Amino acid sequence: MFKLGIYQRYLMREILASVLLVLLAFLALFAFFNFVDELRNVGRVDYTAGRAALFVMLGLPGLVYELIPIAALIGSLYALSTLARHSEITVLRASGLATSELLYTLFRAAAILAVFTFLVGELLVPVSERLAQEIKAKALSKVIAQSGLDSGLWIKDGRSFINVRQANPDATLEGVRIYRFTAQYTLESVTEARQASFRLPDVWVLKDVVKTELNGNSSRVESSKDAEWRSAVTPDLLSILMVSPERMSLYGLFNYTQHLLDNRQKAERYQIALWKKLIYPLTALVMVALALPFGYSHDRVGGVSLKIFAGVMLGILFYALNGLFSNLGVINSWPPFASATAPAALFLFTAIGMLWWVERR
Repeated sequence: MFKLGIYQRYLMREILASVLLVLLAFLALFAFFNFVDELRNVGRVDYTAGRAALFVMLGLPGLVYELIPIAALIGSLYALSTLARHSEITVLRASGLATSELLYTLFRAAAILAVFTFLVGELLVPVSERLAQEIKAKALSKVIAQSGLDSGLWIKDGRSFINVRQANPDATLEGVRIYRFTAQYTLESVTEARQASFRLPDVWVLKDVVKTELNGNSSRVESSKDAEWRSAVTPDLLSILMVSPERMSLYGLFNYTQHLLDNRQKAERYQIALWKKLIYPLTALVMVALALPFGYSHDRVGGVSLKIFAGVMLGILFYALNGLFSNLGVINSWPPFASATAPAALFLFTAIGMLWWVERR
């Protein structure tokens, strides 16, 4: 059975402890700012300070997911700089420890962070984010989405175009219009309903229905108290609109992306988010590699402070580039994989260059 050496356990413990400390500090800071931001809504309808605090608490898993790579960078910088300041890195290198072995040890710690990031992003974030948005939407009596249009939300389902005036948090739809087209793209029928509620497995029950069927130059209008409407559109699909793509699960992202592609709609934003969900946990490995060259520095006066400041700046740069490349990828129709991996690849090449420079000294 493989066992870690004493120095490996020591380094991993120091790295993980520093990362945890930085992560907790960031969580406290961001949670405070988010709560202050939510206070402006307190007092509106049923939105109380308690609900605002609950909303912020439910957003913590999302913050953890986003901040772990940055915390890995700053925490590793702090731990390695402290070890270098106490000459412990020098002692390890004098004892014959190669840079590759030290990097391998750091990768072990980063692998733990990567697995933790993936689990948080898959198991906690989608559930907590959806619940937080539902609580806020219900308290403020808001609809879950209107797609930014005055006419409401538009969805394509096969040869049908669906217009929904309001999609509510309780999975009911208000003001539904279904435009059905033939294979030759001529309008076949228009169905209007005051309300729709979902019934498993795939049926919507429409209330106060008026259906207009078009046949050449003639039309026929039918009215009914209720009717059934079968569609691939489900409450789960609509609830995706409450959660940003970056905080959805891989399963939800894949299903919604496939729905968009099947209906010949643009899916670049969700494809980029899908690749980012796969790549993002691995950025912890890139961050510890980027931090390692700083551990070979022996500055004793202000060294740690300067390196922490450098880590914060690099973390902000990574966060900004991550969002920038995602948006540029959508605007310019770049390959989703390239848009998702560009920031991590840029930092990886930087880390390789810095390690090479350190080894050449």
